Amino acid sequence: MSAQSMMAAVYHDYGPPEVLRYEEIARPTAGLGEVIVKVRAVSVNAFDLMAREGRYTPNKGRFPHILGADFGGELAEIGPGVQRPLEAGQRVTSWWVVPCGYCEQCLGGNWNRCALDYRYIGAHLHGAYAQYVKVPAINIVPIPDEMSFEEAAAFPTAYGTAWHMLVTRARVAPGEDVLIQAAGSGVSVAGIQIAKLAGARVFVTSSTTEKLERARQIGADITINYKQQDFRDEIMRITGKRGVDLVFEHVGGDVFEASIRSLTRGGRLVTCGGTADYTVKFNIAHVFHKELTIIGSNSATRGELDVMMPLLRAGKLKPIVDRTFPLSEAAEAHRYVDGRHQFGKVILLPEHAA
Repeated sequence: MSAQSMMAAVYHDYGPPEVLRYEEIARPTAGLGEVIVKVRAVSVNAFDLMAREGRYTPNKGRFPHILGADFGGELAEIGPGVQRPLEAGQRVTSWWVVPCGYCEQCLGGNWNRCALDYRYIGAHLHGAYAQYVKVPAINIVPIPDEMSFEEAAAFPTAYGTAWHMLVTRARVAPGEDVLIQAAGSGVSVAGIQIAKLAGARVFVTSSTTEKLERARQIGADITINYKQQDFRDEIMRITGKRGVDLVFEHVGGDVFEASIRSLTRGGRLVTCGGTADYTVKFNIAHVFHKELTIIGSNSATRGELDVMMPLLRAGKLKPIVDRTFPLSEAAEAHRYVDGRHQFGKVILLPEHAA
């Protein structure tokens, strides 16, 4: 392999995990205001699976495509015009959003709402399922020495999304009851820690005893196995028919209405997606009669990642890595995540000669 090439996990068409191939491709070079990062670890996100399957097609059929929004690595190349004080070899991760920077929303500081040219690394742009990835220098987030590359890869999307949902959008408050759906997912693991740090009583749901026990270990107060119990009925029983103040939701499908019906009067539901199904059905009477608020939340801002850094250094937030796979086994990692076996993040490890 030459200095101008690298190994990457790519796909040439939408389909099952088998479409991911480990191939030699051209190594990126840094353009104006860009950097190249030597990838040491990259996480598998739910939208990676959706993009690979063709349920979500931000690359608009441009192949081959490289997934991977979240990574930990070292700066390998700094392009021309970079004004930030960055150094080769510096340990970094990255904000995964690439906004236009000049629309009404961006100029107002709402970069995650960019109205003109909103892109994700690994979705619209080539990502980090590779030995090297190219990103705008403004997106780079230095990481503390105490943070492993695997933890760095587990951090940005999961913790950024959860923080934006709970703190920025839903304004979680001490003493509130918060329901976190799908406790084993990366964003829910982050949500449990953030809600607990905010002083909430945390309810979680999952399909296995093992995941519920691990959720308790990181701060969950009340656990509900939705395979064995109707979670809405159980919440009403525990709260004396009151319901919870806030639901943290990203599953969609049939879970959405049961989540709404789990809320107390004046409660709120915050959602960032629909990993099961984007289409939801619910009785609107439950919303207006109880004066509920449904809150949309989209990704995170660059500044929110910086806000969390002192909490990471102090150990108050701790990215959870479920297991790792070599990058060459990306297809197997996708099968593992698709089977919902993980608690926390699944990480791919690129191999390097040095």
